[in-house]
Amino acid sequence: MALNGSHAYTVVDVFTAEPLAGNPLAVFPDASEFDAVTMQRIARELNLAETAFVLPATRKDCAARVRIFTPAKELAFAGHPTVGTAFVLVLKGIVASDSTEFMLEEEVGPVHIRIEAGQRPLIWLRTPPIHEGRCFDGALCARALGLEPQDLLPLKPQLLSAGNPTLLIAVKDKAAVDRASLDLTGLKVLKGGANEVFCVFLFATTPDGAYSRMFAPDYGVPEDPATGSSTGPLAVFMIRQGLLSSSAGTRFVSEQGTRMGRRSLLHVKLRGENGTDGIYVGGHVTPIIEAVMNLPSRC
Repeated sequence: MALNGSHAYTVVDVFTAEPLAGNPLAVFPDASEFDAVTMQRIARELNLAETAFVLPATRKDCAARVRIFTPAKELAFAGHPTVGTAFVLVLKGIVASDSTEFMLEEEVGPVHIRIEAGQRPLIWLRTPPIHEGRCFDGALCARALGLEPQDLLPLKPQLLSAGNPTLLIAVKDKAAVDRASLDLTGLKVLKGGANEVFCVFLFATTPDGAYSRMFAPDYGVPEDPATGSSTGPLAVFMIRQGLLSSSAGTRFVSEQGTRMGRRSLLHVKLRGENGTDGIYVGGHVTPIIEAVMNLPSRC
């Protein structure tokens, strides 16, 4: 595709109020010159978990259109790029600074954004509809993760999806979460020959909610510091299995990325009884880099 000159982008750390923590994201606030092939090449070049590209919306009810790429593929929806892009749109004045609600157009459909005012605004997304998939054998999951069957809670791991299929696996404690590992060989064991693409999300319950990790070799992401698209399904799984403590109530926190040195705090708010009126995932965003990518006339 023919390109011309310099293209500004912003890097933010998402789901953290501290720089150099959370999940880093690159956002190109004006990607109108890029086609999908170029977007994928840029995402591979930057090699972050995801890179977001902002385009004019095709829907009148949306403030902008967002396309999201991992180093390996495009995603229909992802949480930290949605939250981070919403922050950048306000930061750059593309969305008015006094806006408290707006919609972003993604491949999965329109995503509702809410901004909770404060010294450090909390940006929330409404999780898209969650679809159920098959259950997995716990012992098989333990073996794939390098754990023992007794490390898991006696609950069937299950695939749930809010745009990205995620295998939810509950373990007994934080130590088991930290001991786990998953590579392509382990993922092959899990699939058992099935032609599936999914993330693997394991967690232990805490008084505040959950302590978690997510592996996504299928997406070119060995481990993700913060996974908003999996956190809505996490809430559904925890509700159905009776894993939410009474102290957590309708609002809890999933701590992710700590094991890899990028602690992230993903806030979850359940509206209506057990989230029947929506599951919102939110967090703080910290800007860290303003940069320019120089591309040749042909890329």
